[in-house]
Amino acid sequence: MQEYHVPVLLNPSVDALVHDPNGVYADATFGGGGHSRAILKKLSAKGKLIAFDRDDEALANAPDDKRFTLINHNFRFIKQFMRYGKMMPISGMLADLGISSHQINVGERGFAHRLEGPLDMRMDKKSVLSAADIINTYPEDKLKHIFKMWGEIPNAGRLASIICQSRTGQYIYTNEQFKKTIAPCTPKNTPAKYLSQVYQALRIEVNGEMQALEALLKASADCIGSGGHLVVISYHSLEDRMVKNFLQTGNFDGDRQTDMYGNVERPFDPEPNKAIVPDDLEINANNRARSAKMRIGVKR
Repeated sequence: MQEYHVPVLLNPSVDALVHDPNGVYADATFGGGGHSRAILKKLSAKGKLIAFDRDDEALANAPDDKRFTLINHNFRFIKQFMRYGKMMPISGMLADLGISSHQINVGERGFAHRLEGPLDMRMDKKSVLSAADIINTYPEDKLKHIFKMWGEIPNAGRLASIICQSRTGQYIYTNEQFKKTIAPCTPKNTPAKYLSQVYQALRIEVNGEMQALEALLKASADCIGSGGHLVVISYHSLEDRMVKNFLQTGNFDGDRQTDMYGNVERPFDPEPNKAIVPDDLEINANNRARSAKMRIGVKR
């Protein structure tokens, strides 16, 4: 049986997160539960861990531990749940962004361009919008925007144009159909890289990932108490840039605002100031780790 998900930067992230074994912690991206189980090992009998995951398939991975609660919702609502449960302020929050190994390796979920399956990409299968809906209904200018914004694709305009021309009279609903449709735009020398960027853009749009991350980072400033730690692992430049800007400047534009004494007005201090990346040993053992960057913030 294939492992649901191999957690990236497992020990460094949990070591950075847990500084009070009696505290309340949040795992914003439960997935296969690897990080959660490691966190629980560091907690005392008084400690608590609240985890979030909108994917129903992750529920089967929940550990049987009275200190643990798994909430089947988008992490963008973490503040509301913590406030309702009267658990604020919490001691720390961990977010391992992106998609799980399980989601990538199941063709029916539609996340991987290398597998046959429907153009789905919904992390929450109860959601209405799928990747096929975007491909078949979005106007050309909106398609161009998401491919340029979320995929950083240089020929986003041509890609959007070809999609709109090809979908006339037919519904594009599978990976194979879609790859044939955009073949004229796909570089012959680097097809996998290009398709990964296209699929990333669609996945981000389907799941509202950047909006959810922005909401999570804002909520972390309200949820985490003074001295508490925020640990975020990202897998592409869009996510990492947002996290970096938030930790270093307190906003998402990277605009450094200072008080009358010249101190940067931000809720967290980045410690360290640079991203932490996996070593060669981990990358060789888990290819998904190659693009990971971890940033840590300590609440002021």
